[in-house]
Amino acid sequence: MEIEDYPRTQAELERRSSNEQACRECLFALRWPSGFGCPRCGMGKAWPLASGRWQRAGCGHQISVTAGTVFQDTRTPLTVWFRAMWWMTSQKNGVSALGLQQVLGWGSYQTAWTCLHKLRRAMIRPGRERLAGAVEVDESYLGGAEEGVRGRQTQDKALIVVGAEEDGRGIGRIRLRHVPDASSSSLLAFVQDSIEPGSTVHTDGWLGYLPLEANDYRHGITYLKDHAEQASDLLPRVHRVFSLLKRWLLGTHQGAVRVEHLQDYLDEFAFRFNRRKSRSRGKLFYRLAQQAVATEPTTYRQIVDLAQPQQRL
Repeated sequence: MEIEDYPRTQAELERRSSNEQACRECLFALRWPSGFGCPRCGMGKAWPLASGRWQRAGCGHQISVTAGTVFQDTRTPLTVWFRAMWWMTSQKNGVSALGLQQVLGWGSYQTAWTCLHKLRRAMIRPGRERLAGAVEVDESYLGGAEEGVRGRQTQDKALIVVGAEEDGRGIGRIRLRHVPDASSSSLLAFVQDSIEPGSTVHTDGWLGYLPLEANDYRHGITYLKDHAEQASDLLPRVHRVFSLLKRWLLGTHQGAVRVEHLQDYLDEFAFRFNRRKSRSRGKLFYRLAQQAVATEPTTYRQIVDLAQPQQRL
């Protein structure tokens, strides 16, 4: 598979990834687009082995094309992984673990669930460009505000902060993060990670945003205290994103999202939203495959993190 050379249809995908060797060749081209480089000695001359590994001519080091990627140590055939990536990206609103299990004929729900979470973690490209220009930022609860909890505190609900680029009257790219609270440290960390310095950050009057001016951001403030019913009009882009996010979680995932896995779902939503204008499902598959070979492996136990309390939104 050459750079930007991706399947346009599922039938074409099936032809290109009809067996394990074909899948390995695709991953090899994605992982080393400029030619193989040995991680030990840095040299490029190597040859393929019958085991599927590559052996460096000089140092003799052997490496699997899946080592250090999402696919490391998988017992699932790569042909099935490719179908899973295609199905995940070809469905406009995504797919649930149960849906993927049914489509691929997996006997184990856990296998489908783990596969999807590994792929979600590959949806954030390392070193991606930050938002720029004029950007709306606001936070919201998933599930609504809680009774007996004042201000922007939360006990059981998840607090999400969203950044949405202003693109005329529309929305450009977005960023989302599950934050522990609405403190200035949490909000400033999100802004600094997500938005280029010098940009105009448009927020409400919450005190947590006050440090923006001192950190090289232009700060536009819309006070909502006397206009709570107009919040969706005064910060329309982030409120539109919140509305779409909640609808997606309830529709595709039936609200069955655990708090400890929420960020993975937010990353998938951002991946889909930021590519919503793409005319080619095949290109989305290609982008996900590109990022999957650049994402460190995780295990089911690491994803579940059994030491953490299990809390559903």
